Amino acid sequence: MRLAGAGRRWRERLTTRRLPAAVLALAVLAGAGTWTVAAAGDEQPVREESRFLPMPETPGSEQRIDLDTSFFTTGTSPRPAILLGHGFGGSKEGERERAEQLARQGYAVLTWSARGFGESGGKIGLNAPDREVEDVRHLVDWLAQRSEVQLDGPGDPRVGITGASYGGAVALLGSAYDRRIDAVASQITWWNLADALFPQGVRGSGAVDGVFKKLWAGIFFTTGSAGDLGPSGGAPRGGGGSAPGRGGGAGGGSRAGEVGCGRFTDELCRMYDRVATAGHADPEAVALLERSSPSSVADRLKAPTLVVQGQQDSLFPLDQGDAIARAVAANGAPVAVDWFAGGHDGGTDTSERVDARVSGWFDRFLRNPGSKGAGGDTGPAFRVTRTGGVDSTGFQAVLRGATADAYPGLGGTGSRQLELTGAEQAFANPPGGAPPNISALPGVGALSQAASLGAGLSLDFPGQSAGFDTAPLDGPLHLTGQPTVALRVRADRPDAVLFAKLYDVGPDGKQTLPQQLSAPLRVTGADAADGRTVTVALPAVDHTFAAGHRLRLVLAATDLAYASPAEPATYRVAAAGALTLPTVDGLVTEAAPLPARTWLLPVAAVALAAVLLLVPRLRRRRGVRGPAFDPALAGVPLQITGLSKRYKGSADRYAVRDLGFRVEQGQVLGLLGPNGAGKTTTLRMLMGLIRPDAGEIRIFGHLVRPGAPVLSRVGAFVEGAGFLPHLSGRANLRLYWEATGRPEADAHLEEALAIAGLGEALDRAVRTYSQGMRQRLAIAQAMLGLPDLLILDEPTNGLDPPQIREMREVMIRYAAAGRTVIVSSHLLSEVEQSCTALVVMDRGRLVTTGDVAEIVGAGELLLVGTPASFGPEELAAAADKTAALAGVDSAEAVEGGLLVRLDGMAASQLVAELVRLGVPVERAGPHRRLEDAFLSLIGGAA
Repeated sequence: MRLAGAGRRWRERLTTRRLPAAVLALAVLAGAGTWTVAAAGDEQPVREESRFLPMPETPGSEQRIDLDTSFFTTGTSPRPAILLGHGFGGSKEGERERAEQLARQGYAVLTWSARGFGESGGKIGLNAPDREVEDVRHLVDWLAQRSEVQLDGPGDPRVGITGASYGGAVALLGSAYDRRIDAVASQITWWNLADALFPQGVRGSGAVDGVFKKLWAGIFFTTGSAGDLGPSGGAPRGGGGSAPGRGGGAGGGSRAGEVGCGRFTDELCRMYDRVATAGHADPEAVALLERSSPSSVADRLKAPTLVVQGQQDSLFPLDQGDAIARAVAANGAPVAVDWFAGGHDGGTDTSERVDARVSGWFDRFLRNPGSKGAGGDTGPAFRVTRTGGVDSTGFQAVLRGATADAYPGLGGTGSRQLELTGAEQAFANPPGGAPPNISALPGVGALSQAASLGAGLSLDFPGQSAGFDTAPLDGPLHLTGQPTVALRVRADRPDAVLFAKLYDVGPDGKQTLPQQLSAPLRVTGADAADGRTVTVALPAVDHTFAAGHRLRLVLAATDLAYASPAEPATYRVAAAGALTLPTVDGLVTEAAPLPARTWLLPVAAVALAAVLLLVPRLRRRRGVRGPAFDPALAGVPLQITGLSKRYKGSADRYAVRDLGFRVEQGQVLGLLGPNGAGKTTTLRMLMGLIRPDAGEIRIFGHLVRPGAPVLSRVGAFVEGAGFLPHLSGRANLRLYWEATGRPEADAHLEEALAIAGLGEALDRAVRTYSQGMRQRLAIAQAMLGLPDLLILDEPTNGLDPPQIREMREVMIRYAAAGRTVIVSSHLLSEVEQSCTALVVMDRGRLVTTGDVAEIVGAGELLLVGTPASFGPEELAAAADKTAALAGVDSAEAVEGGLLVRLDGMAASQLVAELVRLGVPVERAGPHRRLEDAFLSLIGGAA
C-alpha cells in the first residue's frame, strides 16, 4: 500500500516543477513512491510501486494535475514495458490483476487512473489530445528513465500499450501521437466517437444527420458527472456494466466538479447539454468528439495493432473495429482482428483467451531486443467466436472459434443476395416517440446472452414497423459481415428516422434478433414526391441462418436506445433491391468442444459406484440393518424398532429416541403424549416424509423409506390437508385419487363420501366450508382406497359432539373390519372410549404401551358399587367413615357408589371393613380415568 504522508510530501515537492521530463527524471533519481511485493503461491513475486506523477494541465500550462500510477515488475533487469489503461468509470485498481499477470510474463507494466477517475486529479476530457493523450506521452518519458525498462535508444523505451473501451481509444491515440510506442492492442473501443454516438450521419459541409444514441451517451455522461465514480463493467471479460470499461475502481468524491458537470471539462458539459436537449449533434459537438477519435489521426496509426472488438456491443459495434483495422493496414503496419463473444452489452466471458492473445501480440512485437517482430505467436489474421448451440444444461452457449488467413472486412469475401417479399408498407412514429420499440438495452448483458441461445428479447409495436421476408432458405447460410439493402423511403416530414433490424425467423414463426442489434438511419428529403432511395447498412454480425429459416427485414420508427423525433410522422417504406449478405468462405471453424456428458457420465458412474458402496455402511450407521422385507412381519401393520431422530441445530436433544412398539391388526391405537413428546415426528417418519437417524419402521414387513411402495397401503391425515378452494369437495377427492395413478374403482369413493357425511356440501366449493367440514373431508380423503393402515392426527378438531361420536364409531367400525387405525389426540376421553391400545410418549421416549383397560385399570383407586336404594345421604356418611379407616387415603361418594384411594390397605380388607360398617357392597374393582393414568405416567405435566 502507498504511504499517504510520503506520497503527499512527494507531490507537494514536485508540483512546483515546470518541465515534465525533468520532473519525471528527478522522481526516478529521488526514488519517490512506495514499493510493495505481491506473490501468489509459488508464482514469481511482483513488486508494485505506487506514486503520483505530476502532469501539466495542458501543454505549456503552469497548472499541474496528479496522475495516480502503479508500476509492476518482477526484477531489475531491462525488459519491454506495457502501458495498461482502464475503461470509462474505472481506475488503475481494476487493472491490478492483469498488470501482475503481464509482469510475471516478463514485462514492466505501468497502470494509471486517467484524469478525473480514481485518485487522479484533473477533469475528464474524453481522451483529448492535449490532455489524456499528452499524459501518455509523459508516461512514456517516465518509463524511459527506469532501469527496469529496455530502451531502443536514448529516451525511447520498448513499449506497448493496451486497454479496453476508454483505455483502448487512448492506446490508439497514444501510438498516433507518440512514435515511440511499438505495439498496440485495442479492445472494444471507438474509431470515431461522433459516429459511435450519432451513427449513420453525413459528415462535412456542416450537415449532421446522425441519430442520437441517447441511452449510451446518458450512461457515459451520467457516470462521469457523478461525484463518486463507482466500478465499471468488465469488458472484454464479458460482463455488462453501467459504464463501459474493463475493471472497476472507486472514484474519489473529493475531486468532483460542479453539480451537473462532475468531472467533465466545461466544453464537454456544454456540448452534452446541447445535444441531449436537441436530440441531435451540431458541428461543434462533432468536431469536439472527432478530436478525441483515432479517425482524426488515421494516417499516423503505424504501430502493429491487434483489434479486439465485441460482437455483443451496441455502443462500439464491429464497424468501429473494422475502420481501425483498415486504417492500420492502409499505413502498412501489421494488423489482426478478433471478434469475440462479448462487448459492452455483456455476453460470454472469453477474457482468458483474449488476454492470452494480447500477450502473444506483445511477445511478437516487443520481446526480441535485437530484431523487432521476432518470436511470439500473434494468432490468425482474423478470428471470430461463433455460437454453436447450447451445452447439455441448455443454459450456456457453446463457443467455437473460426479463423482466416486474412481479414475479410465487413464486406466478406463473397456474398449472397435474397429477394424480399412485400409491397410498400406504412407505419407511424408516435407523438413523443413513445412507446419505443426495443432491440438492445445498454448494459443489460443478459439480453445478448439470451440472443446467442435463441431466446433474446426484442419488441416491435404494431403500427410502428414494417417487415419484409425472404423465402425459406434451401440450405444454411452463414452471414459474416455487414448486410446491405436498398430501400425507398417516403414520409410526411423532411426527415425520416428509422431503425433497421435483420431477424432470423424459424419455421414456427419464432424470430430472433442476432446480438440484439439495430442500425439507425436518418433519411433527409424523404418528403419528396417519390421519396428517397437509400442503401442501408445493417448491423455487422456473424450468424448462421439454418435451412428452412427465413430472414426478416424490419424497419421500426422508434428504438429505446436512441432519440426519436417528438413530432408524429407517417413513413412509407418499400424494398428497392435484394438483400445482400456477405460471406467468408475461407473461415475454418474449430472442432466442437466435447459435450459435457462426455466427461460427466464417467464422473456420474464413479459417484454411483461410491453410493452403492457407502449405502450399506450408512444404513448400518443409522441402524438400518434388516432386509427390505421381512416375511415374518407380513401380517403386522406396524412395527417400530430403536427409532431415533434429532433435528439439525438440536445436537443435545432428540425429538424421538430409542422408540419401539408394535401395532396389531384390528387395533385402534391411541398415540398419546404432551406437546413436544415426538408424536408428529414419529408419524412423519412412519409415512416416509422424513428419514430417521437410527432404527427402522416396518409396515406389513416392508421397510419404510421415502416413496416405498408399501406406503400405498397407508392412509393419513396429519397436520391438516390442503384442498383447492375453488373446487368442490367431491372434485377435490377425485383429483387427489387421480394423482395416485390407481384405478378409479379402487378409490371406494362413495364409502369415503358416506363417512364424510357432508351431504349437499360435497358439491359446493371448499372455500365455503367450515373448519369441521374441512376436517371431515380430510378424513374422507385419508380413507380413499380403504387403506389397511389409517393414521389420523387430531381427527376430531373442529367437530361438534354428534360428529365426534360419529367419528368414534367410524374408527371402531373401520378397525372391526380387520384394518388398523392409529389416532393421535388430546381428547383423552375420546381416546379412552374409541381406542383398544395405547402408546404413551414423553420427551421423545416411550413411557408405556399396552391395552387401554390395563393402563387405566392399574393402580390403587377402587370403585365400590352400592345398590340404588343406598341413598346420597347414606353414601356421604359411608364415605366419611371409610376415609377415617387406617390404610385409606381418601374416599368420595360418586354416582352408584364410593371411589376409594388406598394407602396400604388391601382391596379385600377394604371390602371386609365396609361390610363391618354396614355399607352394602354389590361390586368392587380397580378404577382410574385415562386422564389420571396419563398424568401419573408423565409426571403430572400435561
